[in-house]
Amino acid sequence: MQRLMLLSLLITGFIFNHTSHAQLNIVIQDGNESALPIAVADFVNNGDPLAHDMAEIIRNDLASSGQFKALDKELLVDQPRSGDDINFGTWRLLGADYLSYGDISYVDANRIEVRFRLSSVAEQKQLLALTLPLSRTQARAGAHYIADRIYEEIIGVPGVFSTKLAYVTAEKIGADYKYQLIVADADGYAPQSLVTSKEPLLSPTWSPDGKKLAYVSFEQGNSAIYLQDLSTGARTLMTNFKGINGAPKFSPNGQRLAITLSKSGNPEIYTINTFNKQLTQITNHWGIDTEPEWAPDGQSLFFTSDRGGKPQIYEVTLANKNVKRITFQGDYNARASVSPDGKYLAMVHGNNNRYQIALLHRPSNTLQLLSQGALDETPSFAPNGAMVLYATKNSAGQGLLRAVSTDAHTSNDLVQANVDVREPSWSPLLK
Repeated sequence: MQRLMLLSLLITGFIFNHTSHAQLNIVIQDGNESALPIAVADFVNNGDPLAHDMAEIIRNDLASSGQFKALDKELLVDQPRSGDDINFGTWRLLGADYLSYGDISYVDANRIEVRFRLSSVAEQKQLLALTLPLSRTQARAGAHYIADRIYEEIIGVPGVFSTKLAYVTAEKIGADYKYQLIVADADGYAPQSLVTSKEPLLSPTWSPDGKKLAYVSFEQGNSAIYLQDLSTGARTLMTNFKGINGAPKFSPNGQRLAITLSKSGNPEIYTINTFNKQLTQITNHWGIDTEPEWAPDGQSLFFTSDRGGKPQIYEVTLANKNVKRITFQGDYNARASVSPDGKYLAMVHGNNNRYQIALLHRPSNTLQLLSQGALDETPSFAPNGAMVLYATKNSAGQGLLRAVSTDAHTSNDLVQANVDVREPSWSPLLK
């Protein structure tokens, strides 16, 4: 049964329901009791709504990470413009550990200058000062950038609020489906449809520089792997061999894709050069080998195989093709996503026909469940390693995306009203 499920998912993916080209909305499901309290004051700007909107984006970003708890807006009694305006005693009584503040001035009708400051309330000192020249249309991006800088200054690792998400939706129209490959901001804002097809779209994956996406399309009747440039829209057909063409993943240097092909009659792992399309076969086994994932150093690949009787995750060293089994707990482990430091594998972990997202700490070989669903799938690590994004369903059976912290204390739902969403992929850190 599990072998049939593995092969079925490899060929067709899950079936989606009711989608449209609309925005994902973040709903914070679980908070972190140890989150750091921070006051994010509205920027001083003579009543322009932009000053409140930018502060609200920063508050929402920080709260969604689970690392921060933004003070209620009703408690933001002051709007400091500079360090001289701060009464640290007041903010300390309100329970804030940190204070974000600043002002916005106009350069002309379309350009603004944002002056931002971050202070430690306990230490009564400034931690960060930024001056950002922006167009008004860049205000949201500027707010995400400020939230990233706050996160990195206090937590010590980069924030991911300026990153992107890729995902697939499908709308049932009569007896047919309309599939879309969509890219949106990490908070679900500004979705853009890259590809629309009457046939399934699967497995989007980002290049390391965030400029390209590889994905699987069935628009020609059989599965095929495409490479798409996000800035120009130019699309390159990478493989359309007879049988399975699936599960592309970029190498850390972006020069190769690891893919699954069954052109020899059995699903095997290959790599393909993204410039000249030269193929190299990596595995050669009677079992189903699929879902490759690169190790951060590019020297090995993790992949799913049923060569041991049930789907489990293995690792193959590219230099000598040696294969070793990685997972041993549970009846089913598949669809590995590796953390940026290589210490963790997120995966679909199955027992008794219940499939949840689990985290394997490789140094200690410790397995931790991150999700509570019955059919959770397609985990994707955030580029700072702090969260895992995956596809799940709510109690009404609606497909949605969920981001969970690696300590499982915080989770956020990314929901599109009356729409199912699947196949998430988190972008790298974007410059």
